[in-house]
Amino acid sequence: MGRGGAAALAREEDKPILVSIGYSACHWCHVMERESFEDARTAQVMNERFVCVKVDREERPDVDALYMEAVQAMTGHGGWPLNVFTTPEQVPFYGGTYFPPDPRHGMPSWTQVLLAVEDAWNTRREEIREQGDRMAQRLAGAGLLRASEQQMDARALDSAEVALSRQFDPQWGGFGNAPKFPPHSALEFLLARGETRMSLSTLHAMRTGGLFDQVAGGFARYSVDRTWTIPHFEKMLYDNALLARAYLHGWQVSEDPRLRRTCEETLGWMATEMLAPDGGFYSALDADSEGVEGKYYVWTVEDLATALEAPDFEAAVAYFGVTDEGNFEGANHLEARGPEPEPEQRERIRRRLYEVREERVRPGLDDKRLTAWNALAIHAFAEAGAVLGRDDLLAVARGAAEFVLGSMRETSARPPRLLRTFNDGRARLNAYLEDHAFLLEALLALYEATFEERWFVEARALADTMLARFADRDRGGFFTTSDDHETLVARRKDLEDNPIPSGGASAALGLLRLAALTGEATYEAAAEGQLQLLHELAPRHPTAFGHLLQALDFHLNSVREVALVGDDVSELAQVVRSRLRPRTVLAAGPGGDGPVPLLAGRTPVDGRPAAYVCERFACQRPVTEPDELATLLA
Repeated sequence: MGRGGAAALAREEDKPILVSIGYSACHWCHVMERESFEDARTAQVMNERFVCVKVDREERPDVDALYMEAVQAMTGHGGWPLNVFTTPEQVPFYGGTYFPPDPRHGMPSWTQVLLAVEDAWNTRREEIREQGDRMAQRLAGAGLLRASEQQMDARALDSAEVALSRQFDPQWGGFGNAPKFPPHSALEFLLARGETRMSLSTLHAMRTGGLFDQVAGGFARYSVDRTWTIPHFEKMLYDNALLARAYLHGWQVSEDPRLRRTCEETLGWMATEMLAPDGGFYSALDADSEGVEGKYYVWTVEDLATALEAPDFEAAVAYFGVTDEGNFEGANHLEARGPEPEPEQRERIRRRLYEVREERVRPGLDDKRLTAWNALAIHAFAEAGAVLGRDDLLAVARGAAEFVLGSMRETSARPPRLLRTFNDGRARLNAYLEDHAFLLEALLALYEATFEERWFVEARALADTMLARFADRDRGGFFTTSDDHETLVARRKDLEDNPIPSGGASAALGLLRLAALTGEATYEAAAEGQLQLLHELAPRHPTAFGHLLQALDFHLNSVREVALVGDDVSELAQVVRSRLRPRTVLAAGPGGDGPVPLLAGRTPVDGRPAAYVCERFACQRPVTEPDELATLLA
């Protein structure tokens, strides 16, 4: 039953609604499901007294964000599973996270909670409704945010960098204490500004710790400790897509081959274990296998001795820091902080351990495809494929883009409407702002990687749709949901870039890049509307607004527009890609008329491929030699 049907049934039966929100890789969601939701007597209590709705937070981020804010306001904390009780009008009045089947650790049992909420609904209904009205007003708060009257100032970006330095852990990298989440957006902001102390040390600390899967590649969701040693073992598509780009950019800045290797191993894991036959990417791997968190990933000394020949065993024990005592419940979750074997031996060890590990029971796979997360993957594969000169990565990016544009749109609509989620052979649910914005950024990256005009055309059409259906014309910025989305208690604007970029920040950066490629002021003005809402707040809380700070940095600094014209521009393009150039947009084609305005009027020079570089509304003379282009871009 959909939420709309649940509301109608709740009104008809005069019952509250119970909304339980979780996701596939959530350990305690599965625990509560086994303990309570699958228990016949508990289920009877739930169904007799409430209209029950189960929600996947990844498919319905609007519902999750709305009720998470409500529970945090009511209890001071939040998390998943998220269990919320609402009026038939869907206004929340009580909620919490995990509840045990029996009272323990000072917590009431789930059944006790159910009966207490039912009693409150029957005896204090007017009080609940009055409280709910105040909550509804609170939940609309972000959507009512007005633009700052202060002018945007590039000095605020310096302040953001200083604020990050105050939170930085100089010994182990990252920001703050345990638990530590990979700060992809903050790292990208720092790298874009040329900062290397905090950014590179964090990248190295994460790749050598247990956060990184030393056997197969790819990163876990977060580290439970300060040292990145023991992760929460779930592996999310979005973390790995974002981190692959961060490691690529770290390599471009430092030329450290270990950072490039981490990027490629992360993309390799994504292509091997997360890529569906249809070209789209699955969403996540669970933390658990056989009901035990981390069991798939850990090793005893005996496990390694059985798997490896003597020389490789000795090298592996030293490299991975394996001990008889272990570092995780008597076993070892592998780090890579010891002496590194020679490349050939290291690869042999990894391959063998992967083969042995594949014989274990694998963690559960969340095989739904989400447009937003696929867009992040497309972006990573496209950019890495172009920078590293790897056609295989570009092929993955193209295939995923074709899947999203072909299978995750309602093609009978005009223009085709983007959908959120795909599973069991069909796509469904309205797409959100983040789906549109991430895909806009990804398609522009794919265009800049391949110079295939079809991706630019799709990106521009998507941007126009985003402006028409999500923009707030009164206060600026963008709503999370479209103008024809299901009506909720409040129409929100998601602000923070955590754990993934907010749709608004991504929209701003994508529109700014599109404006530079097209010269279209409408795109820039819409992006400025988003930036004007948050440009004072973001520098004070940089770990929460890393992607928005990247957009501010792009907007407040000089942007280079590079147009390459000719039949074979590969050498010139490689010059542009040889370094991290976050404030550069790139277009290329044979010359003549076409859909990319930056190429208009540009022609080869004396029959030779030429590069046109413009900055601050002024263009340099075209150059034909790679060395000349490198000098212009220096």
